[in-house]
Amino acid sequence: MPTRRILVVDDEAGIRFGVGSFLRSHGYEVEEAENAATAQALVRASRPDAVIMDYLLPDGTALDLLPSLKEMMPSMPVIILTGHGSIELAVRAVKQGADQFLTKPVELPALLTILERAVENQRNRQKQLAGKSQQSRAVLDPFSGTSPTIRRLADEARKVASTESSVLVQGETGTGKGVLAGWLHAHGPRAEEAFVDMNCAGLSQELLESELFGHERGAFTGATATKSGLLEIAHRGTMFLDEIGDMDLHVQSKLLKVLEEKRFRRLGDVRDRQVDVRLIAATHQDLPALIREKRFRSDLYFRISTIPITVPPLRERVEDIPILARGILERFAVEWGRVGVKLSGEAERALQAYAWPGNVRELRNALERAVLLCDRSELTPTDLAFEAPAPPGPGVPDSDSSLRDLELRHIQRLLREERGHVGRAAARLGIPRSSLYYKLKKAGIPLSKG
Repeated sequence: MPTRRILVVDDEAGIRFGVGSFLRSHGYEVEEAENAATAQALVRASRPDAVIMDYLLPDGTALDLLPSLKEMMPSMPVIILTGHGSIELAVRAVKQGADQFLTKPVELPALLTILERAVENQRNRQKQLAGKSQQSRAVLDPFSGTSPTIRRLADEARKVASTESSVLVQGETGTGKGVLAGWLHAHGPRAEEAFVDMNCAGLSQELLESELFGHERGAFTGATATKSGLLEIAHRGTMFLDEIGDMDLHVQSKLLKVLEEKRFRRLGDVRDRQVDVRLIAATHQDLPALIREKRFRSDLYFRISTIPITVPPLRERVEDIPILARGILERFAVEWGRVGVKLSGEAERALQAYAWPGNVRELRNALERAVLLCDRSELTPTDLAFEAPAPPGPGVPDSDSSLRDLELRHIQRLLREERGHVGRAAARLGIPRSSLYYKLKKAGIPLSKG
């Protein structure tokens, strides 16, 4: 777990030294400020996990400073200490966002307990803001199977998970790169922190920048309020950038600065903000080829590929397909009220004989469709609705084209079932809503606002 950084604000050097030394002895990193102006600058630059400050400062009071601190970091805990407290003052402080208002002298062990509780609450708020919980990210196992290929991946992933280094997950579309990224986070040193994911495919430069770095009010037309970027939300945790090969070159250069300097700027801001994230990136593309085509920065590639790891396609782990299929089928059977449905021996052999150009994602879609459309408790090859693999000949559409048609039909069916609600359809597909919007736009299907 990353070291927690605490800012102690007091105009008395002795108090700063005493509190700071005590917190350092309990594993915290401590910064000090003697006035409000210095405190404000340090919060903006170093993004502490909590602030402990005296109420009366040489250039103002804690209540004068509190609004600007909360604007910069809304979820950051602030503990105010005062030698002359009153109930009225305490109520005002809490209403303005202070987590605690304590009267001096404060016993240091008691202050430590209050601080630890406040930091834990802040961590939980950060997780909620990220939209991820430890329970939700630990659901899927990326290593289902017994093949030598998947066992090698599992061994490699266990070694990689414990590091803080950037990881580049490579593999064909649908192999489960995102599932592996979630597993690496959940089994790594930042497992208790936020896991924030973003799919770069189909997003414009402006949208990428706004989502990743955030923006200030008035930064562009329509920016009516300040917005925190996903990097800020992932602070102390893991940032997962899926399909990084599609990232705009201008945004690539800004991301490189974040990785090298741990600093970034919101759109429309002139101030740097500090951020500490572990980066996991994923792509199905050949990044060295993109570098040769001047579509991807070589310096960013070397920075994100400290540890490359490749997820194998299904055709390289055929013996795992029945195990995968049973697990997926069990989940769908529970979801759709079809407990007891299973695959026949012929169906399992048919699954192993198919090429699966869409990999695990295509397998999941085929099984979901079979569960929904078949009334029997045992699924046969005809229920799986895919064609036996055959090499494409002259005038025969290739497998990628067939897969795109199949995927499009499946998306259209889900949209009909969800009455055009894109968000719910994307959730059932297991992809970000932005990715589904991109697929719909590319296919010329009218977009819903849902």
